[in-house]
Amino acid sequence: MAGGAEQTSSEYIRHHLQHLTYGRLEDGTWGFAQTPEQIEQMGFWAVHVDSLAMAVFLGGIFFVIFRLAAQKASSEVPGRWQNFIEMVVEFVDENVKSTFSANNRLIAPLALTIFVWVFLMNLMDLVPIDFLPYTFQLLGVSHFKIVPTTDPNVTMGMAISVFILILYYSIKIKGFGGFFGELAFQPFPKALLPANLALEGVTLLTKPVSLGLRLFGNLYAGEIIFILIALLPWWIQFSLSVPWALFHILIIVLQAMIFMILTVIYLAQAHEHH
Repeated sequence: MAGGAEQTSSEYIRHHLQHLTYGRLEDGTWGFAQTPEQIEQMGFWAVHVDSLAMAVFLGGIFFVIFRLAAQKASSEVPGRWQNFIEMVVEFVDENVKSTFSANNRLIAPLALTIFVWVFLMNLMDLVPIDFLPYTFQLLGVSHFKIVPTTDPNVTMGMAISVFILILYYSIKIKGFGGFFGELAFQPFPKALLPANLALEGVTLLTKPVSLGLRLFGNLYAGEIIFILIALLPWWIQFSLSVPWALFHILIIVLQAMIFMILTVIYLAQAHEHH
């Protein structure tokens, strides 16, 4: 598809960056958008069907893999797959224990879910850029992005979910008065309550923003580079795509780990008293 006669370079890039979007069209009917202009007209309630479908699909794969590993687990002679799963679980468990000191049985399973799920979503960035979109085109689907974490709606949705947990545990552990006190009475004296609220309020609100945008920005940049490489002649693509894919493996793992660790740190702060 890259560099083909049917598309210019700019059209190729726009096509690969457009989501399969469902919403209300300009004529009042509901359907899938075909152009960026139609997506803009849909407004806030436009749904990125491809991002949701891939996120749910990869979440299902995560559930099935770990469920089968748990069912076939053996304490006598564990197989290679069981060893791999145990290694992932131990890695997450060690990070949680080193960061989270309170007693909450939700945190470790949450951290494991975040790490594996985000990793699987990031991993889709290594699939050849034209393979699945072209396959879906043969099935009559005009646009389909396969990397959910290149969609800010997905990354910010996860970040807001973490933010809700932060607020919940902050109020549950400290009470509303204690939580408000942390925002209103530090770092300056109580007389400077408005300044404290402004400073600590911004600090609190930047947590989900930085959490979601960091993941989105890194994966989106990687996707753009893969698209630009696909526009080059075929004899150059291989020499560039393979090294970038190998380097991108580090980014995929690192971003999943950062999202997990920051989530645990923020929840640990929510459990601490000042």
